[in-house]
Amino acid sequence: MRARFGPAHYYGLLALGGALVLIGLGSAHFMEMHGHIVTGMNNQVVWGLPHVFAIFMIVAASGVLNVASIGSVFGQPIYKPRAPLSGLLCLAMLAGGLMVLMLDLGRPERLIVAATHYNPTSVFAWNVLLYSGMFAIVALYLWTMFERALNKHAKSAGLLALAWRFVLTTGTGSIFGFLVARQAYASAVLAPLFIVLSFAWGLAVFLVVQSAMYAWNAQVLDAAVQRRMARLLGVFVVAAFYLVVVYHLTNLYFERQAAFEAFILRDGGIFPLLLWGGYGLVGTALPLLLLFHPRLAGPRATQAAALLVVLGAFAWLYVFIIGGQAFPLEIFPGYIASSSFGDGAVVHYAPRWPEWLLGLGGVGLAFVLTTVGVRVLDFMPQDDFTAPKAGAKAAS
Repeated sequence: MRARFGPAHYYGLLALGGALVLIGLGSAHFMEMHGHIVTGMNNQVVWGLPHVFAIFMIVAASGVLNVASIGSVFGQPIYKPRAPLSGLLCLAMLAGGLMVLMLDLGRPERLIVAATHYNPTSVFAWNVLLYSGMFAIVALYLWTMFERALNKHAKSAGLLALAWRFVLTTGTGSIFGFLVARQAYASAVLAPLFIVLSFAWGLAVFLVVQSAMYAWNAQVLDAAVQRRMARLLGVFVVAAFYLVVVYHLTNLYFERQAAFEAFILRDGGIFPLLLWGGYGLVGTALPLLLLFHPRLAGPRATQAAALLVVLGAFAWLYVFIIGGQAFPLEIFPGYIASSSFGDGAVVHYAPRWPEWLLGLGGVGLAFVLTTVGVRVLDFMPQDDFTAPKAGAKAAS
């Protein structure tokens, strides 16, 4: 079928993505030259909006590979043509997230220290191996898909990628779960929570990108495939919401966490608003209504639901990351301590433009890598419904 978007459109999109990357790099340079005083971060909120972008892209990168796993590992035929695009998105989003993460921490050149002086007792050091291993394993996975002689090894490579991404997402959740300096994060629920969140966020990103790719190439996604993936997204959204509720109920069970939960759920100003309105309503209730209501369900509703899930993800991460730092620390539990430096005070944080631009720079890098990959290589899903169409409908 003749593509709707020609070379002019491709280079225009490439220029747009490249401009975002350059703006992000320029923003990081501006923060490096002037210090983090030009951001909204302070002595207590040290992980700001760029970390929200970075963690979203890293977690979603793990989850988006679930599409490939369902096809290659679990043998679902309608997902197999989407496996290459799934792998490409995983690599692109992981690269974009790590770009933001390293540039936001400051002195990115010191990464060589982490690589040459490994500290096995640090969960951050574990993630150096997990991220680099993810790149290598997904690249190997894609190789087995594209090289016909290696197709017989695709399931084995898929199993390895499935196990590795579980470990990677567990490591990302454990960064917060093992952080003893922040009482808001100390919970064993965070590791499985991040795994399930990755399923929902990754599939939502995949559906958005897939819809754009089909529209740009003047193609229409088969209705049976669309319904199947829409229902799967709904299941993941429900599972993620359930574990978020479990996380908060677990905190409420412990008296020492009651003040924090009251802050996040009721008294924290912007944080309860984002949690209930941004994640609960926009990111959960509305997508489920669009996905499962018989009069609303359809391709456009699925696209809208996927976009809403992504917006809800940013809202939840903002509450989780920023809210967890803004709440005052209890440095000496069971004792009264006083000083002249903001004891018991909730810290105000408002992201400034360098933080927004750095986060968008990471999104731009993921966009550029995806656009080039789809244009240059054979990552576009190639559905053949001449024979399997009836089987796909039966499976749905």
